[in-house]
Amino acid sequence: MNAPAVEWRQTFPGTAQQVARVRRFVALHLGDRREVDTAQLIVSELSANAVRHTNSGEPGGRFSVTLRVEGDQLWMGVLDEGGRAVPEVCKADERAEGGRGLDLVDHLAESWGVHGDERSRTVWATVSLSPRLPCSGRSA
Repeated sequence: MNAPAVEWRQTFPGTAQQVARVRRFVALHLGDRREVDTAQLIVSELSANAVRHTNSGEPGGRFSVTLRVEGDQLWMGVLDEGGRAVPEVCKADERAEGGRGLDLVDHLAESWGVHGDERSRTVWATVSLSPRLPCSGRSA
């Protein structure tokens, strides 16, 4: 029998300092999974992009992070407050001052995509999860 999906969501102020809080949020909920580092990296890149490239980074802006575990799949999404630019992987010659975040996500995630429009977008990514790490027993 499959376990039911589990979901966690949190909203953060749209400042660069919140990206560290996002990593802690991911670790809190996925801490015993082997993929926690990958998930932290993906979600922190997506969160940094929301702050840097969308209206979420404007004064008073916010963004939300959702983690959903369903079976052996982890879905991660960052909902921003929209903007004119559509998230896309930059070509190598366009990355002099940045643009590596989505390239990194593209390499680490099994899949990723974008939903929404200039009013609000969710950039999401998925990774497969291995079985949970066994609990360590006490030493005799």
